[in-house]
Amino acid sequence: MFAIPLGDDGAELRPLEPWQAGEYLAHMDRGRDYIGRYVALPTVCTDLATSRAFLQAYADKAAADTGRIFGIWLDGTLVGGVMLRLMDTAAGTCEAGCWLEPSAAGRGLVTRAVRVMIDWAVLERGLHRVEWQVSSANTASIRVAERLGMTKEGVLRESYPYGGVRHDMEVWSVLAPEWRAAREQRP
Repeated sequence: MFAIPLGDDGAELRPLEPWQAGEYLAHMDRGRDYIGRYVALPTVCTDLATSRAFLQAYADKAAADTGRIFGIWLDGTLVGGVMLRLMDTAAGTCEAGCWLEPSAAGRGLVTRAVRVMIDWAVLERGLHRVEWQVSSANTASIRVAERLGMTKEGVLRESYPYGGVRHDMEVWSVLAPEWRAAREQRP
């Protein structure tokens, strides 16, 4: 299995696979309330069977080239992840997503991990558009989109029912030419 260092702080990006369901469930249990504020993963992955099924669905997406999921490990502990939730290679588009447990928040891990994932999507797979949909209330995730140089395209008003509330969802994106140009500017 490969691991991509995300800096010199012991953080790594690795594939997240069905055989890791126990580790994934333990991670989800540690961050269930925090992660579940805006992301439905904790309601989907509640035990070993549902966690394995979720990771298997992403293994199937990877095999079909319609999605990917990666974990973020910090000093050997799974603390979060990033995903290409949807991926349409014929259209050249994908939707990125993320989650993180509270012990790892505020370290720039998601920004670094998504940057690696977008590099792969644009530079390796040749995708043209990477989309980011985020609840308007999720300021941490909005800051990630901003740091990645994404453009806010608009707000889908009350489009996402979750936790008994209808959330406004912001749509952000970056296009391949913008990503390449910004990448050349990075030190």
